[in-house]
Amino acid sequence: MNMEWYRIFLHTARSGNLTKAAAELHITQPSVSYAIKQLEEGLQVKLFDRLSRGVQLTAEGAALFDFVQKSFHLLDAGEARMQALRKLTAGELRIGASGPIMKHVLLSPLDSFHAQYPEVRVRLSQGKSSDIRTKLKEGHIDVGLVHLPFADPELIVRPLVTIQDCFVVGDAYREWTEEVNDPSVLTKIPLLLLTQGSSTRRFVDQWLASQGVQAEADIELSSIDMLIEFAIRGYGAAFITESFVREELGSGKLHSLKLTANPPVREIGIAVRADRSLSMPAERFVELLENV
Repeated sequence: MNMEWYRIFLHTARSGNLTKAAAELHITQPSVSYAIKQLEEGLQVKLFDRLSRGVQLTAEGAALFDFVQKSFHLLDAGEARMQALRKLTAGELRIGASGPIMKHVLLSPLDSFHAQYPEVRVRLSQGKSSDIRTKLKEGHIDVGLVHLPFADPELIVRPLVTIQDCFVVGDAYREWTEEVNDPSVLTKIPLLLLTQGSSTRRFVDQWLASQGVQAEADIELSSIDMLIEFAIRGYGAAFITESFVREELGSGKLHSLKLTANPPVREIGIAVRADRSLSMPAERFVELLENV
């Protein structure tokens, strides 16, 4: 059936008059009569009784009216929902990242986004890069922030920010920071590293091997914040992204080891599904991230 016929039927039923319905719809009265006739023939029922002063719904017409009215109410609600999504007064933003990336990279732009669009529901998933990959591919999140390199044929990955890692110690090992040392110095200081399986742990293990350093982690933790805390308390040298401990370095709680060879710079990137369009909130947030 032609959807416009139902719209004409609805206006005619409400007004009880073909001429009034035509005026409301900005069409001619014969167009209204034609639409009603086509609808009646298509449904094979009589919808209106023609009266001297207009029209009145038949019993069948009244039954149809309830469904048509509900249908157009649903369509109106759907259009209103689309407008709300377009204006970001509804919808949700689903993001995944590791705890440190959330705290030091994601939180500030997320605060800005939340302040601008407070009615958008924010849903965060914390996990390692491998966890973020799975959640993206399974459709549980729209945007992932991950350490690069991070390649997957089902994902689009774009660099976002460059980071530099370093080894930091507390006052207990401050003497080792007073001069430049060969990376082999890391065999003489207890190492504090993230647990096996994270991209950061793989990165530092590979770098240590490339420097010919055979060092085992004395303390393995799943939290960057706990690595920082243990380093401050004098348990050894923690492998940390420099910008993540800028405050502690500035206050003198931590000190950076000076090495003749430093770990290469890394990048944090944005990952999204290659075969899916971003929701409007996700698209706006990615724009905000890339313009920070």
